[in-house]
Amino acid sequence: MKLKSFLFIALLPALSQAQISNSEYAARRSALAQRVQNGIVVALGSPEPEEDFIFFNQNSPFRYLTGFSEPEAALVMVVKNGAISGTPLLFVQPSDPAREVWTGRRLGVGGVRGAFGLEGRNAASLAAVVDTLLSRDAGSVLHKIGNFNSDGPIITRDDQIIGGLVKSHTNVSMKDATADVAALRRVKSAAEQDLIRRAVNVTVTAQKDAMRAIEPGMNEFEVQALIEYNFRKNGADRPSFSTIVGSGPNSTTLHYGADDRFIENNDVIVMDVGASYRGYAADVTRTVPANGKFSPAQRDIYLAVRAAQKAAEQAAKVNVPARALSEAANASLDESLTKLGLIESAGATYDCDAGATRQCAQRGLYYMHGLGHGIGLDVHDPGAATSGTSPLVPGTAFTIEPGIYVRANLLEIIPNTPKNQAMIAKIRPAVQKYANIGVRIEDDYIVTPTEVEWISRAPRELEEVEATMREKYTGPSPRDAATVEAYRSTGRRVP
Repeated sequence: MKLKSFLFIALLPALSQAQISNSEYAARRSALAQRVQNGIVVALGSPEPEEDFIFFNQNSPFRYLTGFSEPEAALVMVVKNGAISGTPLLFVQPSDPAREVWTGRRLGVGGVRGAFGLEGRNAASLAAVVDTLLSRDAGSVLHKIGNFNSDGPIITRDDQIIGGLVKSHTNVSMKDATADVAALRRVKSAAEQDLIRRAVNVTVTAQKDAMRAIEPGMNEFEVQALIEYNFRKNGADRPSFSTIVGSGPNSTTLHYGADDRFIENNDVIVMDVGASYRGYAADVTRTVPANGKFSPAQRDIYLAVRAAQKAAEQAAKVNVPARALSEAANASLDESLTKLGLIESAGATYDCDAGATRQCAQRGLYYMHGLGHGIGLDVHDPGAATSGTSPLVPGTAFTIEPGIYVRANLLEIIPNTPKNQAMIAKIRPAVQKYANIGVRIEDDYIVTPTEVEWISRAPRELEEVEATMREKYTGPSPRDAATVEAYRSTGRRVP
C-alpha cells in the first residue's frame, strides 16, 4: 500500500504559524537579503522520500526561511541593494484530490498567501520562472540554498535544474548562501527558545520515566520504546536523532544505535535521547545503573564525568569564549583520570601511530569527542558550541556533554611502541577495573542576557539518579498540562 509521508502534513502550515509568526519568517528573509545584497535567492525544500515508508522531514535552512513543511517546494526572491524586491514566491505542489486521497491534503498554490503571506506558484513552473528572472537581470548572482545532511550536500532534481540554468546564462554566477542562513540561525528568537524549552521538557519527562522503569533483564529496545512513546504522548514530532540506549559494553560506543541487548545486573546504561518539538531539538543524556545502585567502580567514573561537566558550567558565562568551557572540562578530566590511574598524569601523551610521529593526549583514550554543540532546528545546530573563540552570546542554545568510555579492548588497539608499552604497564590495572563502563552526562543550556541557564533538569547528581530509580514505576507520566495546551492551541489533535 502506498501510504507516503504526507499523512501528517495537512495541518503543519497552520501549526508553524501558530508557533513562529509570519512576521518573524519575513524578518529572517529580510536579514538574508541584507547579507547577500543583490541577486536572486533560490532556497530548495527537501524532496519527497523515494520509499513509501520513510518519514519526510523538511531541511532546516528551508524551514527556517519559510516554515513550510511539505516536500518538493522552493522559495525564490529577488534582492536589490540589501532589500527584497516584490513579494517572495513559494513554489508548492498543487492541490490534487486524486493524489491527496493517498498522501493527505496539500496546502496548494491558492493557500500560500493566506498561510504564509507569500505569492504561491506551482512547483512545476520553478525552472521557467528562475530562467525569466535570470534573463531580466543579466550579470546577476544566483544565491542557492540547497539540501544538506550530515554527509554533505544532497543533489536533487531541482539542484540540477538550477545548475543548468546558471550554465545557460553565461554572465550569471552562482553562490552558495547556505552559510549565510546558518549565520542567521546562530541566535535564537524568543519563539525559538520557547520551542527548544518545550522539546527539552518532553525529553526530561522521558528520561525520568526510563529511570523508574529500568531493571535488569529488560532489553534496550524496551527502554527506547518507552522514551519515544513519551515523546509522542507529549506532542513531540519525533526523536531529534536516533535514540541511543547502550548498556554494559555498548555504553562505551558513542553513537550506538542497535538498542537490542538484554540489560544485565551490573551494567550502566547510557541514554542519549532528544525530542523534536515543532522542528526544534533537545539532546539530553543520562547514565544510570541497571540495578538502581552505582557500584564503587561505576561511581568513580560517574563522579569524574559530573565533575568535568560542573567545571564547564562554572566557566560558562555570558560572552565568555566557548573554548573556556572545554579547557575547564579537560583540566578536570585530566585530574580525575590521573587519580583513577587511567592516565599517567595531567597532560600526558601517547604515540598515536606506530611510527611515533604524532602525540595525542592520554585523556583522548577515554574522551574522544567534543564537549558540546549548538541545538535548534538541528540537533547539531549553528550557534554556541563549547570550543573555539566564539563567545556565548545571548540567544544561543547549546549542550555540555563530557564523557569517559573505558573500552574492554583498549589496551589491544593502542599502537605498539616502546612509549605506549610503558604507559600500558602503568594503566592496565585501572583499565581492567573500569572496563565496559561508559558514562556520558549531557545537558542543554540557553544563554540569556544575564546568565547561562541550565534548562534540562532531569536528575543528574548520583544520589538523585539512584533516588529516582527507587521510585515505583506505575506507567508513563501524565501529559504535561502546559505542553498539551500549547499543542492544542495549534489546531492539531493531541495524540
